[in-house]
Amino acid sequence: MLGGELAAVRCDLEDFAAEMFEPFARADQRRWGGVYLRGLLLEGHRKSVEPMAARLGEDGNRQALAHFITSSPWDAAHVRARLAWRMQPVIRPTALIVDDTGCLKDGEASACVTRQYTGTAGKVTDCQAGVSQHLAACGASAAVDWRLFLPESWDPASPKADPAKVARREKCGIPAEVRHVEGGSWPST
Repeated sequence: MLGGELAAVRCDLEDFAAEMFEPFARADQRRWGGVYLRGLLLEGHRKSVEPMAARLGEDGNRQALAHFITSSPWDAAHVRARLAWRMQPVIRPTALIVDDTGCLKDGEASACVTRQYTGTAGKVTDCQAGVSQHLAACGASAAVDWRLFLPESWDPASPKADPAKVARREKCGIPAEVRHVEGGSWPST
């Protein structure tokens, strides 16, 4: 979304953000939730903190945005539930779609990266796989739940566990109770 287009809907977006982030305990969390949402909608290929903060202008406090994303304590499950309830009457879904999306990755800093097949590249390569659920109807859809797929190599209980990847779990913020689950089941949050 271009900056001018975003300005035209900013009041609606702020109202939406206030509704989604209303359960957050602190006002600063609600504020940075709205800023993060705006950053995701701005034009630009990279949606990581640094480039997003640069595009946000006066709201582009990289440190505060990074804190909100990485260490501010809030429950994403509550936001997802509010989003699903909000979108259900708008979309009037006739289907629930479960989809996966690959995100190609180089290096070792990102969580859940492993060599696996992704349709994004059409081959086996280093990537993250995100799994999402969408409410869908003819002409509209909305992602209402999503998470990273945890490969077997990242699961300490798996016979295919990679000790180096298992050791990175804590640094990546992966809770100890999160395990690898084969396709076909959606773990509860």
